[in-house]
Amino acid sequence: MASGKVCFMATLCSLVILSTFIGSTQSASCCLSYTSRRLPCQRLLGYTVQTINTSCDINAIIFHLRGRFVCADPSSIRT
Repeated sequence: MASGKVCFMATLCSLVILSTFIGSTQSASCCLSYTSRRLPCQRLLGYTVQTINTSCDINAIIFHLRGRFVCADPSSIRT
């Protein structure tokens, strides 16, 4: 009987740890702040649009550069 409780508690703890890890990886892929510097157009490889949803707190334009990403405020983008 005691081994059943231990097994249940171990499974429960594993699920809590796993859900915490999954939640933190989702937020790691979101922009949390914006850059204020200008980016040279010739270095841009592409972009994606981030919208506010359950895992991202701000709207952003994510510019793809070689080896990194830069987040910009969509309301400050000039065309």
